[in-house]
Amino acid sequence: MATYGADYLKRLLAAVERFEEVFERWMETQVESDHATSRGLWPTVWTEEGQDEATVRRLELDVAEVSGAAARAVAVTGAGIGVAGIGVVDPIENWSLMSSPKALFTPREVRTTAARVRGRLSTMIDEAEAGSESTPPGFAPSELHEVIWTAAAAHWTTHQYRVAVREASEALNVHWKERLGRNDVSDTSFWQQTLSGGEPEIGKPKLAWPGPVDDQTVKSMRGGLAPLAGALNNLATGLNLTVRNVATHTRDELTEQEGMERLAAYSYFARLLDQCEIRRSEEEPEST
Repeated sequence: MATYGADYLKRLLAAVERFEEVFERWMETQVESDHATSRGLWPTVWTEEGQDEATVRRLELDVAEVSGAAARAVAVTGAGIGVAGIGVVDPIENWSLMSSPKALFTPREVRTTAARVRGRLSTMIDEAEAGSESTPPGFAPSELHEVIWTAAAAHWTTHQYRVAVREASEALNVHWKERLGRNDVSDTSFWQQTLSGGEPEIGKPKLAWPGPVDDQTVKSMRGGLAPLAGALNNLATGLNLTVRNVATHTRDELTEQEGMERLAAYSYFARLLDQCEIRRSEEEPEST
């Protein structure tokens, strides 16, 4: 099971409590029903007569905003509910479906899910705090680079470690290709061109480690930044070949440990890239 720090879990707990507060404020403007009354064909909530439409819309937006943060807690605790013919659904993230025909769940189920998530988070916080007093700090996937963990989180929390690694690797490729406007080239070629030496061409910007070329950034490095640029190029190619391609083209599941090691490698690579400078051809205006 993934290890989360107590501070992170406490933030999730606060997000769920905030969701409950805002959700109940919105429910005060609604008529509450259930599946038996709606016969499975109608919404399980609808706006009460006489309510100010602008106020209701504002409250709906408030719920939508806080549900985003609270939904992460459902994934972390595995507290979704099963819906026949659909699978596991997160009532907090999909609260607005109660207002649609053939509503999947009721306000009671949203409240029950939130309460179950709070209970599980409280237990996880206690365990995390107790563990931190007796064991070395654990590895927290949530502290990985934002691009990596955002792409991996939903799959990681359902123990699909291979898929989590695949999505994280794809996300980093997409992130930089979109940022540099290079959707015209394959992933491996993109990194080879973007991290290679030489001057950038029009439409082909490069990422370069900052500083003068002859700067001895690392004391033991011979030749300054050039070897480091080549190392980044090799790292990108190596990760694509040994991690991304394997996770994409095979169906062999990874263990949690194997998945963590691969995500950590991509996270480190992502942080190195963040430190690089984007260099464009002098004939090409820098995009915003």
